[in-house]
Amino acid sequence: MHLVLYQPDIPQNAGAILRLGACMGVPVDIVEPCGFALSDTRMRRAGMDYLDRAALIRHLSWHAYLAARGPGRLILLTTDGDTAPTDFRFAPEDSLLLGRESGGVPAEVHAAADARLRVPMREGARSLNVAIAAAMVLAEALRQTKTFP
Repeated sequence: MHLVLYQPDIPQNAGAILRLGACMGVPVDIVEPCGFALSDTRMRRAGMDYLDRAALIRHLSWHAYLAARGPGRLILLTTDGDTAPTDFRFAPEDSLLLGRESGGVPAEVHAAADARLRVPMREGARSLNVAIAAAMVLAEALRQTKTFP
């Protein structure tokens, strides 16, 4: 299982997701360019001392990520998704892809996904914070695959 951040633009969210990955034993791929320097102090503050424990894999572009990624499905978390995470059958080699906070992912990336998941919310709610959505869906994926640390 991997968490994949597509061109993140809020360093605090990236730091929180790196901390999530470190705590759960899940590598985090960052597809650049980011909207901030990866050494940003706001990211380091959010990740705290867990960043040193995180398995971070950097990719200079979407195409570089595609060339380097291993086996398994690419599962996009999106407000345009058609399946709830609880209705989806996860596999241990799945990669959970999270888009930019400011605009999600472009059509090319959306089309590359093997599945598109949407966290159900109350009517009138637009979206969750990307780090919270990542934690919710990763928890369900780890529960299903019996791979919690």
